[in-house]
Amino acid sequence: MGQSKGGKLGLIALIAIVMSSMIGGGVYSLPQNIAQYSAPGPAIIAWIITGIGLFFIANSFSILANARPDLKAGIYMYAHEGFNPFAGFLVAWGYWLMTIFGNVAFAVILMDALNTFFPGVFTNGNNLTSIICGSILIWGYNLLVSRGVKVAGFINFIGTIGKTIPLLIFIIVVGVMLDYSNLTHNFWGNDPHTMSELGSPGRQITNPLMVTLWVFVGVEGAVVLSGNAKNPKDVGKATLIGFFLSLFIYIALSILPYSVASQDTLAKMATPSTAEVLKLVIGEAGSMIMSIGVIISVMTGWLAWTMLCAEIPMAASENGTFPKFLSIKNGRGAAKYSLLISSAIMQIAMILVYFSKNAWNTMVDITSVMVIPAYLATTLFLFKYALKGDNEVIKKRRILALMSGLVGFLFCAFMLYASNPLYVAVIPLLLTLGVPLYIWAKKESRTTQNGTIETTEAQKEKERLFRRDELLYLILLLILDAVAVTALFLMLFKH
Repeated sequence: MGQSKGGKLGLIALIAIVMSSMIGGGVYSLPQNIAQYSAPGPAIIAWIITGIGLFFIANSFSILANARPDLKAGIYMYAHEGFNPFAGFLVAWGYWLMTIFGNVAFAVILMDALNTFFPGVFTNGNNLTSIICGSILIWGYNLLVSRGVKVAGFINFIGTIGKTIPLLIFIIVVGVMLDYSNLTHNFWGNDPHTMSELGSPGRQITNPLMVTLWVFVGVEGAVVLSGNAKNPKDVGKATLIGFFLSLFIYIALSILPYSVASQDTLAKMATPSTAEVLKLVIGEAGSMIMSIGVIISVMTGWLAWTMLCAEIPMAASENGTFPKFLSIKNGRGAAKYSLLISSAIMQIAMILVYFSKNAWNTMVDITSVMVIPAYLATTLFLFKYALKGDNEVIKKRRILALMSGLVGFLFCAFMLYASNPLYVAVIPLLLTLGVPLYIWAKKESRTTQNGTIETTEAQKEKERLFRRDELLYLILLLILDAVAVTALFLMLFKH
């Protein structure tokens, strides 16, 4: 069964959430997104690198979900448990912001997709009509998720099936019509024209990595909602199954189009480029199929991410890292104020999108880099935990756990290195914005039930706004802020 009594999520529903979290509207633009950076050979290597790195990250989530099922909403709790509450807060805050930016990206691409059916009405996905319709959907999803995780999970499951069908049609049709001569032509992108446009084959491997990483954001979806799982063991299974199914779809969507059109042609295709590719193969019907798929995909992915967006601050609040009021639930067991505030921040971001010249790429870039701290903390916690070796589940797979944690951590560090320096510099600044929220939560946690402040010797360390080890994290964060501001100033001055 996908779902169980009491509003809990079963294995099938969890797999649907993992896939729905990852497979959003952006995958429908993969042919163009990848071709603008790479010829087919380097693109395949980029996917292999990403697949290996993300496998170890996904496996880290899977192992920890089985080893520590007590850590609900694990992506935040792993940092909290492995390091300190302040580290947990920073991960939760950063991940929360990431889900908000991701949802706004969904709004932009959905409006852009609707422009296919209503030309000129939703231009670029960020004109006034787009902002109004996107805002209506933000609050519509708020209402839907407030009905409870079981209702939202069921709708998400149906939607995941609906958005997977067009992708499978694309893969089957283009695969059947595969032209190997086109696919292998200039396979490594090393002819003079391609290298002048895209750079060396090595550069063609590294340039699309942010795109290949971004489409996997959401692989942790089952872990974030682990508190709603019927069987905690299903969380790890769902993570790996969803990862491998999505990886197959991504590679097929990226590489098969090279047999239909040249790299140069693919790179210039309009969004969604899968519609343009299928149109070349079977005509206008292909374009319509993929455009409908984009709409279903975005709306379903948006629902899944709204669920994740509400879950993180609520779980952090229950643990005392976010203010207490965010843990309040409505009569259906769904997050109340956590969901409301998340939607309100999305609304503000949606309005700001109106003033962005390249709203979609901006949201994607911010989303990609803001998820990396959460992945870094998770993989490092697993490595640290596996070194101790005192957990029965990890003892059985200690070598794999150590390898997953280490390789996953190194891959995350590499992704930071490969990211746009502008958005990497923004990470510490955005994390620092949340510090007042942490201070608020800490002051609340210092107060006992009768309203007095705990002053026993045993509580002295707990009473501090920042423990000694947390203070080191804060100082490091402020140093990174100074470096980031300096770097941003130099970049602006340079231009």
